[in-house]
Amino acid sequence: MSDDQQGLYYTQDIPVPETPAPNAEPAPWEKTNIVGKPLPRVDGYERVSGTAVYPSDLSLPRMIHGAVVRCPYPHARVKGVDTSTAEKMPGVRAVVCNRTTPSDLKWSWADGIETGLFDPVCRFEGDTVAAVAADTPQQARDAAHAIKVEYEELPFVVDERMALEKDAPRVHEQGNQLKKDEYSRGDVATGFSEADVVREREYRTEAELHTPLELHGCVANWDGDSLTVWESSQGVYAVQAQIAETLKLPLSKVRVIGHYLGGGFGSKLKTGKYSIIAALLAKKAARPVRLFLTREETFLAVGNRPPANMKLKGGVKKDGTLTALEFTGTGTGGAFPAGGTSLLDWLVRDLYLCPNVRCETTDIYINAGPARPFRAPGHPQCSWALEQLLDELAEEIGMDPVELRLKNIPTVSQARKGQPPYTTTGLEQCLRQGAEKFGWQQARRQAQENNGKSHIKRGVGMGACVWVAGGGGPPSTVIVKLFSDGSVNLNMGASDIGTGTKTVMAMVVAEELGVRPEVIQIEHADTGTTQYATPSGGSKTVPTESPTVRAAAVEVKRQLLKMAADHLEVEVDDLRFEGASVVSKSDSSKKVAITSIPTLKKRGVVVGVGYRGPNPDGKVVNPFAAQFCEVEVNTRTGEAKVLRFLSANDSGRVMDRLTYDNQVFGGITMGIGLGMTEVRQFDYGQSGKVLNKNWHDYKLPTALDVPLRMTSLPIDMPDPEANSTGAKGLGEPVTIPTAAAIANAVYHATGKWVTHSPINPPQLMQVLTENRKEG
Repeated sequence: MSDDQQGLYYTQDIPVPETPAPNAEPAPWEKTNIVGKPLPRVDGYERVSGTAVYPSDLSLPRMIHGAVVRCPYPHARVKGVDTSTAEKMPGVRAVVCNRTTPSDLKWSWADGIETGLFDPVCRFEGDTVAAVAADTPQQARDAAHAIKVEYEELPFVVDERMALEKDAPRVHEQGNQLKKDEYSRGDVATGFSEADVVREREYRTEAELHTPLELHGCVANWDGDSLTVWESSQGVYAVQAQIAETLKLPLSKVRVIGHYLGGGFGSKLKTGKYSIIAALLAKKAARPVRLFLTREETFLAVGNRPPANMKLKGGVKKDGTLTALEFTGTGTGGAFPAGGTSLLDWLVRDLYLCPNVRCETTDIYINAGPARPFRAPGHPQCSWALEQLLDELAEEIGMDPVELRLKNIPTVSQARKGQPPYTTTGLEQCLRQGAEKFGWQQARRQAQENNGKSHIKRGVGMGACVWVAGGGGPPSTVIVKLFSDGSVNLNMGASDIGTGTKTVMAMVVAEELGVRPEVIQIEHADTGTTQYATPSGGSKTVPTESPTVRAAAVEVKRQLLKMAADHLEVEVDDLRFEGASVVSKSDSSKKVAITSIPTLKKRGVVVGVGYRGPNPDGKVVNPFAAQFCEVEVNTRTGEAKVLRFLSANDSGRVMDRLTYDNQVFGGITMGIGLGMTEVRQFDYGQSGKVLNKNWHDYKLPTALDVPLRMTSLPIDMPDPEANSTGAKGLGEPVTIPTAAAIANAVYHATGKWVTHSPINPPQLMQVLTENRKEG
């Protein structure tokens, strides 16, 4: 793993083994027959018919159900827990709390930060206090309600903007400031002095919640001293490592299975306390335990995209050259270290050419549930600020926003040590081709011409991005087996988190071995039967696993060629694959069908093992994107509607056009949520509780909020230096600049900057009214 990949959020705090060195890398593909086509999901029938068994669908013999007692206060000390009534209730099989668990059983929030599993001090609403297992979910919930807990309420702070004030209540004894990070290059004072225009604004994005369709949870079952957990997870090996470490079990005694996943978006990269609690209940009851959280619990305890408060100052010359950028940001990961300002300033550091940059970020504790990685951590928040300021600078110097960005495209990663070059930089193509396909110039002119005095205004906006990861990398191991009848087994540890990973990998095998995807059987995401893989996050799954799968398939081909050479009595170098046959290059009459190779028929199977090779030395593999949108704003009601949206993405080779487009449309929808509808609302002044912990009051975007016209424009630029399949990540870039592009379009329509998300009717009317009063 290269230096810039170390410590990325999807492998943080988990042991990551090395894999053996790979064989010689195969030559990059030229024209492909299967890869790149729009292939439906290989498990599509199972998913849409309801026959796919998700962890939350699992039902085992004698299985009972768990429920958790959670602290109702943002900050409290547990003085006593009385479980006597609950233990006597019908159907109750096990109860656990602080006094029934070993004193050395600790929960690790981050490296070196541990508390008790049921800690006597609860630092956020929803922290665990006790748990119960019973024959039915209803009995378990009733028993949980019957557990009597005596609390001492403590002072709380749930707003990071107030948490550093002198008299603010302390979340931890050492204070509320977790850490401060600084970065600089050049001299920003000199840069601003050289600028013809300098602008500075403050921005804020509210917390966004993951709320995946499948709730967080698992089923736990003991067989003697061995534990099996079926978990809704993005990475079974990460879950295995955390469970084994917490329960002090050998890895060989913990098996984690996660064949299907009903959404995660980063919140399921690691396990939660629920897996440990389920295992404890199952051990005590000597029965399998199903423990899935309620929707309300997921709003409190299993993650969020942290809010961000940002001040950004930028300087530009009249010709569009950026001279300086200065960024300060604060954020919060909640009550424990959870990446409150992780990667918050990366776009300022790296996206646009700028010799003078200074950044400072401060991570702050508050009494709220810990954050978890959320589709491009830190980047959408930073994009909200950077892309709006870029548009403002462009307007001040009379330059088109697209042209300003084209003027400042980097070819090296400015923020990394030594400023290594990118393997490919498709940002220019994203901007140019995206603007052309969208009709950027014409749309802007029409919006300005048609707005006039009507209260219905139209505007056009855009934004661009780079994603800090998306190059993948080792470790990864994959096994491909070709059977004597030509069918194939693919064995890999990676999770398919709904993005079509299994389909893409089947296409890679089909491309190399000349078989139909339908004859490929896939084993995946099971620590007991598949090979090691890092969690599926960071847009790394396809660029990590596809070259590994290809390497395994190429090894199968190598063995088949040797078998065919012996049979045809020619040299291996004289043979080539031609569909389902092996043919001599020098004498086409010498030919044998793969299934007719005698050695294969005798052995019955050929096994190929593939390993992921390293990323290129001294270079960086990152994807880029540019997005364009048109909005309609009713200035009397504050209603803003996205009419159309286009996303142009440089993510290397397009592997499966159908799943590619699905990722793009899903990312746009999630970005619309951040920009227009979603906000976690606390009762700041009184109880400190979360007020909208349900799908009714927390406004996820619906079909009415998503434009009918969404366009996915792949910039199909295979990256041969990145890996042997030429693929880069896609899942994160498609949501990074979405909210910012909408904000820029709203400004183009109204002439008012909305610097505080979300752009909902109350927020927009406040901005429009305040500006009218100022005028």
